Amino acid sequence: PSQEAYEAGVQHYNADEYLQAVARLEESLSEALSALEECRALCEGPWEDEDEDEEEEMQPGLYEAIAAHYVQVLKCRQQCVLEIATKPGRISATEDFIPSHLDLLQFAYDQVGNQTLAAECVASYLLFYPTDEPMLEKMKQYRTELGEDTAVTARESIQHYVQRSLMEKKLIYYAVEHLGGTFNDPDLWTPDELIPENLKEKHREDQEKQTQETLDVEEREKRGPLPFEGIAITMDSRQMNGTQRVVFDRVLTESECKDLLRLTKEAGEAGDGYRARRSPHTPHERFEGLSVLKAVQLAQNGDVDWRDARLLLQASEKSRKIIESYFTPGKKLHFSFTHLVCRTAVDEEQEGRLDLSHPVHADNCLLDPEGQECWREPPAYVYRDY
Repeated sequence: PSQEAYEAGVQHYNADEYLQAVARLEESLSEALSALEECRALCEGPWEDEDEDEEEEMQPGLYEAIAAHYVQVLKCRQQCVLEIATKPGRISATEDFIPSHLDLLQFAYDQVGNQTLAAECVASYLLFYPTDEPMLEKMKQYRTELGEDTAVTARESIQHYVQRSLMEKKLIYYAVEHLGGTFNDPDLWTPDELIPENLKEKHREDQEKQTQETLDVEEREKRGPLPFEGIAITMDSRQMNGTQRVVFDRVLTESECKDLLRLTKEAGEAGDGYRARRSPHTPHERFEGLSVLKAVQLAQNGDVDWRDARLLLQASEKSRKIIESYFTPGKKLHFSFTHLVCRTAVDEEQEGRLDLSHPVHADNCLLDPEGQECWREPPAYVYRDY
């Protein structure tokens, strides 16, 4: 039920239906916390030998057996968040399941004009990530809007959840450090200072391995729910021999594709977006580009149809929502710009080509692994940093 409500909430959120999103996300969060308690209760069972092969070799005394049983119960409780965050039929859990509810709810409440509850969600989210700069900025904004005298506190249920989880983690890490064993922390938000110094490196390695395994599994599955009907996934990351890759079909209708092609031919300017270079990648192809702003300006002048200019913006926003929902469900994805490009092969320039049609490059910068720097220079055309 929690996963069903969560997916419905995300779909409403992506469709800018924020009142409906609030209702379903609140329902999902309530059910998730309730399911968490049920799962934790089931951990109170008899001690199960984690390694049956060592059963004969190691016969612990009474105190060791009690400690081992208690640590096993704590580890089981910690894993419950993965249980409730995993959709039936899937292997991997939704990352940051509880915090992601608060992130989405904050924005949704803000959009419906309820700054009080939006601020409460921010305060709750900051319990997980107290140094998150965007959320800290939002908290400042809400304090200004609501008045400095207005008390903004996190939800009691979230405070209880975080405090209890941190206390359990502290006990588990103490046991692992002094009694041995392992602990696969299910949370990305566990503060570094909680982890013993001699376990931090192993913790980082485990987190990286867990993240990679999660990505590998997710790449083989359908990711987040698609916000529009009729869209087909023709190739996923595995078929494209990489990660974070996908090919969608039926995003636009055949008629819409023809309209955009006509718009490019009518209004596309050679070298637009490429520092006025007609052939920025190779002399064998010509590039013509068109931005949303240029399309609107041309429509205002009557040079192109308003419907085509509007279609360009709508197609861009639809693409953004699809990618956001598929790859980063529950998190906002922002575009730096929208650029419609038409590539044309230059006549009598195609024989005996040895160059790459479009050289492989990173849009942001050129990574220098040895120097641990990222250079802002061609062919990286967009100079932005993370």
